[in-house]
Amino acid sequence: MNAPDRFELFLLGDDEKKIEEKVYSGMSNTSDFILKKEDHTLGNLLSEHLKAHPHVYMAGYKNIFVEVCGKLINQLEELKRRFLTEWELRRVVDQGEQGNMM
Repeated sequence: MNAPDRFELFLLGDDEKKIEEKVYSGMSNTSDFILKKEDHTLGNLLSEHLKAHPHVYMAGYKNIFVEVCGKLINQLEELKRRFLTEWELRRVVDQGEQGNMM
């Protein structure tokens, strides 16, 4: 089969960067951000959050892109915190139920 090894789909090479900025010299504050070895999920997530930002008229503002990435990281950290809290509570409840069965 001619398919690449699965790890090649997400692991970066030694000389590769995860995010690359391509600056357009003809327009101020305009860039393309190239996300290497990511599927459309991350790109769509960033795009939707960029569109929701009040100062974005078109995608490509570096400072807004960085700000949106930071907000997404904070939201994901909050989701992780809530998930772990619920997971721990469920574990405690399960242990309590097992203790009552003895």
